[in-house]
Amino acid sequence: MGAALALAERGVGRTAPSPSVGCIIVANGRVVGRGWTQPGGRPHAEAVALAHAGSAARGATAYVTLEPCAHVSARGPDCTGTLVEAGIARVVVAVEDPDPRTAGQGIARLRVAGIEVMTGSGEAAARAVMAGFFARQWRDRPFVTLKLALSIDGCIALASGESRWITGPVARAHAHLERSRHDLIVVGRGTLEADDPALDVRLEGLADRAPRAAVLSRSLDAIPAGRRLSEALLLHEFSDIDALPDVSSVLVEGGAGVAASLLAADRVDRLLVYRAPLLLGGQPGVAALDLGDLASTHGRWRRSATLPLGVDLLEVYDRTR
Repeated sequence: MGAALALAERGVGRTAPSPSVGCIIVANGRVVGRGWTQPGGRPHAEAVALAHAGSAARGATAYVTLEPCAHVSARGPDCTGTLVEAGIARVVVAVEDPDPRTAGQGIARLRVAGIEVMTGSGEAAARAVMAGFFARQWRDRPFVTLKLALSIDGCIALASGESRWITGPVARAHAHLERSRHDLIVVGRGTLEADDPALDVRLEGLADRAPRAAVLSRSLDAIPAGRRLSEALLLHEFSDIDALPDVSSVLVEGGAGVAASLLAADRVDRLLVYRAPLLLGGQPGVAALDLGDLASTHGRWRRSATLPLGVDLLEVYDRTR
């Protein structure tokens, strides 16, 4: 299952509205097939792995990071039927599909066909890989990550506004990797005017994986010509993203105002805090949140990871729900 989860990671940010799934097929202790969801969501991981395995799939075990789909669509056959037809003898599933069109039906059909099914292996990791898909199914909106590059004292710039660069090259490279794993990247009008960002992915081999870009502004009627984001999507309300069917994960790189507005609206699911060993005494990374009392702020965030990145440190926080 660990290998299947690693394969699923390859499709993150490229498969919406479908989840990025990984599949490993094992026969007689040997991997005979492997696959992951392809760009655009088809073919599914199981179909790729079965095509790779060929006749060796008969009597084999399939390790799948999400319950095989049980509904036929115009885009392709259901994976449950495909596994049955291939003669798979056993299926290990990390997590049940929350999509009501499948939701347990895939597992039930496999068992009716005489296939042994085991569930729960790697469930937490699978949910993390498919966080955008689960957010869409459970909350009818994309999974939102807010990225902050801060000094030790929580600033994003000097008092003068100078902010390039707070973090070092290793941390910035990691931030570009995060961009490649999202469907949409959002900045506010202030960032657009101050930095004229490109929001591309400047990593060798991943340049083609830059997400769609959007600018959040209630006052702009159009993005000014000459800006590098002149062709970006213009959003007047952040909730406009919810209506975009091919967006399951959003990375926000906005300024202090955008950060505060999303945090106040409880629209942030994950925080990426890149902290540099600097003291700036300048502009804060998050504007005033107007919180009612200190007690209500406790328990809302859980630190899930820390990662040294050169001289900087990445802290990852998940919203507790």
